[in-house]
Amino acid sequence: MTGVERAAVQPVDAALLPALRRRTTAVLVASQILGGLGVATGIALATVLARQISGTDALSGLAPTATVTGTAVLSMPMAALMTARGRRPGLVLAYLVGALGAGVVVVAARVGSFPLLLCGLAAFGAASSANLQARFAAADLAEPHRRARAISNVVWATTLGAVVGPNIAAPAGRSVAGLGIPATAGPFLWAAGIFVVSAVVVGVLLRPDPLLTARALAPEEERSPQARSLRAGLAAVAASPRARLALVTVTVSHTAMVSVMSMTPVDLAHHGAGIDLIGLVISGHIAGMYAFAPLMGRLADRVGRLAVTGLAAGLLAVALFLAGTAGDSHGQIAAGLFVLGLGWSAGLVSGSALLTDAVPQSARAAAQGLSDLTMNTAAGVGGAVAGLVVAQASYAWLNVAAAGLLVPLAALVLLTRTRGRRNGKGSEEGNEEGNGTAAADSPTGMRQS
Repeated sequence: MTGVERAAVQPVDAALLPALRRRTTAVLVASQILGGLGVATGIALATVLARQISGTDALSGLAPTATVTGTAVLSMPMAALMTARGRRPGLVLAYLVGALGAGVVVVAARVGSFPLLLCGLAAFGAASSANLQARFAAADLAEPHRRARAISNVVWATTLGAVVGPNIAAPAGRSVAGLGIPATAGPFLWAAGIFVVSAVVVGVLLRPDPLLTARALAPEEERSPQARSLRAGLAAVAASPRARLALVTVTVSHTAMVSVMSMTPVDLAHHGAGIDLIGLVISGHIAGMYAFAPLMGRLADRVGRLAVTGLAAGLLAVALFLAGTAGDSHGQIAAGLFVLGLGWSAGLVSGSALLTDAVPQSARAAAQGLSDLTMNTAAGVGGAVAGLVVAQASYAWLNVAAAGLLVPLAALVLLTRTRGRRNGKGSEEGNEEGNGTAAADSPTGMRQS
């Protein structure tokens, strides 16, 4: 370990690990509730605000693009910071950058500057990066056979804040009525304060740092700083078929979800939906994303990562059919968005667990940063294209285009499963349970009964 790491974490007795896991999870849950509230409060009206300032649907798709671009751009620097200093500094920095971005969005709305709005939304995306990376912090100290559940519990914690967020968008908008700020920018003002509180919670309470503690408990050969570089993370993903499948899973799930979700408020508005109904539909979508994450985690641990990845592809296909054929039926669009959230949840949980299983402990932080960079970059492109597709064709055609992304994912899942059956269950590719990582891979070197 480096001198910084030795100063940051003291040796942990294996008997104390269960209590440490519970404490770490509790802090991450609290930060996820707050972070989810802040992100969802602002993002519910981002495309509507962009349309108001730009005056065109074609540019409204750049709002989610800017947000996920910011999330992607910060992913690798955040991974580098976590690799060097631990989870806590990276999460705190991301929440503070998100708060700054939310403030810039408010200023942009006040002066009517679309370029400034995009800059603010890009910085706002840093908070989403923090929320995403928190799931990996939960996995740092988890036993291999419980990793998916550890990840899913933190993902689930976002439910409360994320579902409530869109529904307080309207009162947040009314709260700035006397300040000369558009109502659609009010939620971002509230989000800025929420992110600051999230940063304080993580900075004060996430001690000892879970990543540094996991490294302290790792075998001596995995403590080399050279094994933790971003290049080592990329090499670890490239060397493992299962890691590559994990990368494709989270990328496709996230891109399909962001592309369709980002343009749904615009389509609803075209069909006469008001701000309250839009908030309700997005709340249902976010409930699908987060509320059932523990179920996805338990399924991934029990029946296997590949099975849940296949489930994700199926759910996304159903969601895109429902949304794409809804027309002016608000109820069918709401159902489609809910199932879209379920598909995203299954893909994110199973893909994240599979990636963590498939790479060495020393390279995980870097590989996880690469995963978030890839999926958010792809989703950023998807969000930009989504606006153009809706403007030039229709919302229905957007869903058709998103469905096309599922074809390579389904093919790769089938290929990986076939290879596993051919090679035998004991190999890396053949372990279809997804929870067969060696016991020595856990922080304690043993399974918990």
